[in-house]
Formats: sequence, C-alpha cells, structure tokens
Amino acid sequence: MPQFSISASADVTDAEALALYESVGWAAYSRDLGLLVRAIRNSSFVVTARSVGGELVGLARAVSDDATICYLQDILVDPAFQGTGVGRTLLEAVQARYGHVRQTVLLTDNEPGQRAFYEALGFTEGADFSPEPLRVFALIR
Repeated sequence: MPQFSISASADVTDAEALALYESVGWAAYSRDLGLLVRAIRNSSFVVTARSVGGELVGLARAVSDDATICYLQDILVDPAFQGTGVGRTLLEAVQARYGHVRQTVLLTDNEPGQRAFYEALGFTEGADFSPEPLRVFALIR
C-alpha cells in the first residue's frame, strides 16, 4: 500500500493543483487555473496528502464560519492512490478541525461508491434523515 503524509497547508503550487484536479477529471475546476488557485487560497481550511516522494496525491478544502457550518467543498485523491486511505484521512482531518461545528455539509457526484464512502464516515444523505428527511438545494452555474 502506498505511503503518504498529511499536512494542514494550502502550500500547493499552481501546477500541482492543476495536475491533481485533472487526474480526477474535474474539468469545471481545471479549465480556469486562476479560479482554481484562488478557490484553494481563499478556503478556510486546506489539508493535503503527499506521497513519500513529495508528490501531491490528495487535497480536501473546507469553507466555514468556524461556529455553525463547515462546507466540505472538495475532497479528491489521485486515482493511483484511491483506495489507500488517503480520502478517509483527509476527511478525518477536516472533521477534526471542525469537530465543534454543528453541521458539516457536502455535495458530491452521483458516482458508485460515493454514498458508501461518506456513510462509512458518518454522513447521512438528506433523504435518509429521520424522523424527517432534509431538503438540499443547490444552484450550480
């Protein structure tokens, strides 16, 4: 299993960010490098994963008021490192940082495995809350 290290730092070069987002096919982010870099730099919290050789292999970023809400904006792992615990470790770092915050929210693609991954980490899909489901609304441009 590949080894990696975690750092609570937005110290990511533009080229590293672009390569990572492209590796997972997130074209909405990678087509405008300036916007991507600004999004990372302006995030409330960024945590990165690097291979033993120092290559950026994962990143999670959150936007938060540090009181009531933490929005997990991105969590991505280079395909070569998926299934090795990088994603779980990144998410746990965000949860540790914002453990005092009432709500942690994320939107994700409807890909196989997404639901199982997030549920294994304690998340509940809005329709599955009880006693009443939650409605989730988003405006994507």
